[in-house]
Amino acid sequence: MALAQMAEAVLRTADGREKTALSRQYAAEWQAARARGETPETGSAEPPMHPARPEKPQLLSPRDVPRRRPGTPEGRIALLHAVAHIELNAVDLHWDVIARFGHVRMPMGFYDDWVKAADEESKHFNLMCDCLEEMGSFYGALPAHAGMWRAAEDTAEDFMGRLAVVPMVLEARGLDVTPGMIEVFKKAKAGSAVAALETIYAEEVAHVAYGSKWFHFLCGRHEHDPKERFHTLVRQYFHGPLKPPFNEEKRAEAGIPPDFYWPLTEDV
Repeated sequence: MALAQMAEAVLRTADGREKTALSRQYAAEWQAARARGETPETGSAEPPMHPARPEKPQLLSPRDVPRRRPGTPEGRIALLHAVAHIELNAVDLHWDVIARFGHVRMPMGFYDDWVKAADEESKHFNLMCDCLEEMGSFYGALPAHAGMWRAAEDTAEDFMGRLAVVPMVLEARGLDVTPGMIEVFKKAKAGSAVAALETIYAEEVAHVAYGSKWFHFLCGRHEHDPKERFHTLVRQYFHGPLKPPFNEEKRAEAGIPPDFYWPLTEDV
């Protein structure tokens, strides 16, 4: 099976645990082939516009998702549930970029990076599910944000737009907010959640870096100024200004300098 077909199969699997198991299986197959020095077929696919999803959680408009204070056990469960939902969407987003833009000629390193990112997001989802179950809950027990796939829909025909908005804006936001979440669970002495979030935090830097690397690669291919192109695409596809505070150290580590995002904090 070509890589794009593997990606489509993941997108068409509804259950979160089954989706991530298939994701990890395909990633292992790809990585084993690459370790043997092979160049597997990347192929093409016809991915669905919306990935298959379980019946639960109920998806609500962002303004309708209940707010819960993280100082309470219920609030901490809600926080982990929200992260689980983000990670499951990230699994689909990373496989979708492989399946949807298979017609664009890219170096093998691009596929290596995105398979690795999808594999790690799958691990992150399962870590969050394990933490929820340890706390007496489960993924699907609470309503979730319905707008998570909007960036994928908006950029379905714009490869550079997808790289600009998903890893370089949405995932970069995770670098900003995860340290605060880690502190919440440290105060609650929730060791499993702290360990899981620290794993996610460490590995997300690379996912943002993959976005930056391949965005810059495409800018070079098309002779675009990366900063100007990034500003144009984010203003086109991201709804509203970016909101500080920013984790400037981790963003820089991921290859995104301050002059990429600070100008986007203001409406134009």
